[in-house]
Amino acid sequence: MNEKNGANTSVNRAKTYQLVLFPMNNGATNVYYILTMNFIAYYANGVLGLFLMFATTMVTVMRLFDAVTDPIIGALIDRTSTKFGKFRPYMVLGNVIMIISSILLYFGTRLISSDMEWLKYVCFVLFYALYVIGYTFQTACTRSGQTCLTNDPKQRPLFTVFNTVASLIGMGMVQFLAPVIGERMGGYNSESFFNFMIPLAIVVSAVLTLLAVIGIAEKDRPEFFGVGGTQKKVELKEYVAILKANKELQRLMVAGAGCKLAFSIATNMTVLCMLYGAMMGNYGGLYLPMMIVGYVFSAPFFLLTVRTSQKHGQKASLVRYTKIALIMYVGVLILLLLWKQGNTTFLLSLSSINIYTVLFILCFGIGYGAYYATADMPIPMVADCSDYETYRSGRYIPGIMGTLFSLVDKLVSSLGSTIVGAAVAMIGISTLPDGNTPYSDGMHMVVVVLFCVIPMLAWVATLIAMKGYSLTGERMKEIQAVNSARKDAIGKGMSLEEAMNRWQKYDQVPDRFKES
Repeated sequence: MNEKNGANTSVNRAKTYQLVLFPMNNGATNVYYILTMNFIAYYANGVLGLFLMFATTMVTVMRLFDAVTDPIIGALIDRTSTKFGKFRPYMVLGNVIMIISSILLYFGTRLISSDMEWLKYVCFVLFYALYVIGYTFQTACTRSGQTCLTNDPKQRPLFTVFNTVASLIGMGMVQFLAPVIGERMGGYNSESFFNFMIPLAIVVSAVLTLLAVIGIAEKDRPEFFGVGGTQKKVELKEYVAILKANKELQRLMVAGAGCKLAFSIATNMTVLCMLYGAMMGNYGGLYLPMMIVGYVFSAPFFLLTVRTSQKHGQKASLVRYTKIALIMYVGVLILLLLWKQGNTTFLLSLSSINIYTVLFILCFGIGYGAYYATADMPIPMVADCSDYETYRSGRYIPGIMGTLFSLVDKLVSSLGSTIVGAAVAMIGISTLPDGNTPYSDGMHMVVVVLFCVIPMLAWVATLIAMKGYSLTGERMKEIQAVNSARKDAIGKGMSLEEAMNRWQKYDQVPDRFKES
């Protein structure tokens, strides 16, 4: 994968190490994301003693705050130009803020005496809000920074693979270690659990951030930003007009938000504790093995999604494998509906394999594998929408495009913890279930809805949204060719307006800008 950036090509290619390292930025933020989404309610409720509904609702409130700050930070990124680049300052600053806020949130709040309960609530909210700002700084760069990394339709699908690998390093580390550490240190409600996990998360995230900074260093320069020329600054009030005009981004928002909501609920630790612990009676023996099953089945799908994306475009890949996930989860739904307390015929067990277990592993494994392989696909597709905006309006505004996507994505996915918390409260449970919580009436249907029904509805929404999405692989080649011709003309002295008028259609572009 050699870098090719001459004036006579429409393709800006990344080097292999850049494609591998820059996605580590997403891994760095996912370390904190999975800890926050899955365990901060346990910390607030179990360690600090805050009310359960407050703990779960604050996850939603802060996710909403995260969404609101996104467009503001996106605008800051687009206006930034330093010797250290456009994106790297926010990556580093964001990680530093998350380190400071995590120490204050998970350790500082414990120092407040019990007779000042109100101060615990206040500090929890303030430190959590500080963490959100740092998280937004860094995560906004994952979507916006990839626009300067590569615009090659054959390389962008690879970003999904490396991005998922990075996520597994960060998010997967927490998911694998959490049940082990939790079991040895008194559960997710114990201080010891957080004493181990938070310092580990800080170190791992900082290392991944450093690798990501190295990955984007050579590309974080003005010559890789848009088509060149004088760029008019976009005001916050123009966001609505941009979103209204860019129909492709609208459709991608629906698809991405639906997938994120499905993922945040179906993989929520509370849901998995009820499924594998309370219903199936063996959380310790099922959680990690079933997670491994999902990852094992994901491997071939990653290869298939890349091949499909490179040949037919990312839209075709997303649609094809989302359909497979939806079909297979019909089987998971039926199997969970058959479950009855005390009936060993319909019990998931890896110690004594039965037909029920085999069918569950196949349906869940194939469905989860197909879905997981496409879960991060909207991220590189945001870069396509950003390039389309440059083609449509001449503006290079990756920060705004990425954070507009994040805005809706987070608004929807913010509902995840609140939905889970509300569902648990509705069946009379006052403390979030862990792996040792016994089965209680109502858990069965709660698990069926949260683990199956909501993800399936989200996938249906994704398929509907993608039906009108026009940025196919072939269409992106045409857009890159037109953008390249304009960039070449602007570099030779033509104004942005003149270049926009001169090069509008693919058949107007000289052959040297058309990538075969």
